[in-house]
Amino acid sequence: MENIEKQRVSSSRVKQLRIVTICLAVVAAALMGVLAWIWIDRGKMIDELKEEKDVLTVQLQDLRLDYQGLSSSNDSLNVQLDREREKVDQLIERVQQTEATNRAKIRQYEQELGTLRSIMRNYIGQIDSLNTLNISLRQDAMAAREEARKSQREYTALKSTADEYARKVEVGSVVKGRNFGLVAITSAGKETDRSSRTEKLKCCLFLMENEIAKRGPRQIFIRIKAPDGVLMTSDAESLFTSAGETLIYSATREVDYQSSDVEVCIFFGQSGMFRKGIYTADVYTTEAKLGSVEVVLK
Repeated sequence: MENIEKQRVSSSRVKQLRIVTICLAVVAAALMGVLAWIWIDRGKMIDELKEEKDVLTVQLQDLRLDYQGLSSSNDSLNVQLDREREKVDQLIERVQQTEATNRAKIRQYEQELGTLRSIMRNYIGQIDSLNTLNISLRQDAMAAREEARKSQREYTALKSTADEYARKVEVGSVVKGRNFGLVAITSAGKETDRSSRTEKLKCCLFLMENEIAKRGPRQIFIRIKAPDGVLMTSDAESLFTSAGETLIYSATREVDYQSSDVEVCIFFGQSGMFRKGIYTADVYTTEAKLGSVEVVLK
């Protein structure tokens, strides 16, 4: 009986040890499963953190490219842009030197990225405003230049018109002549057509009425040409200027012109200086040639 009891007790202990062993094995297997899950989950988390770091790096590089594309005509603003580009480069370097598992740092860098983006948007707004202002100023400058060119064209046109009016007034103010006559007269003052009896040649004309002509003394000149075309003059120093040309005159006379018709007669010559042929008298003022007239002597 005693042996049987011992065998029963021994068998019971064996069963208990078997149960404990099985439980321990189950627990060990469960622990291994948990550890395996933790390891796998940790690996996934590390991969995700690495991916976040890579995405952050790409975003920072894109931001650097965006900053590089910004420029303005304002020197002060360009200095600020250079400063922000340097900040982006420094942040990229810090991200690359930081372990992907350092989630706190990665989150901090993401916040700094957001700040840099916000600052860049502000600069873009400033640059757009400057560009808009520059465009407006350029348009204003173009409009001003066009207005200046228009004013210059108008001035040129007005000056041309004024010059034309002045020329017309100048031309219109020139005194003209009419009813030219050239006759030979004797020593007794009678008209003749005989060269042998001719004492002088008498040239008469009327200065015509002209309201815009200058009033006052006017000098009238005649140039007598002999039948052979030679200019007849009593003094080689008898010079005058008409319309800018210097000429020799045969005879001259001053008349008081008061913008109304006035008759002028000029005498030239002396006994014995005339022979047969056609004599021509050209009549001038200092402004212009008034006309010509002929006489035939037999």
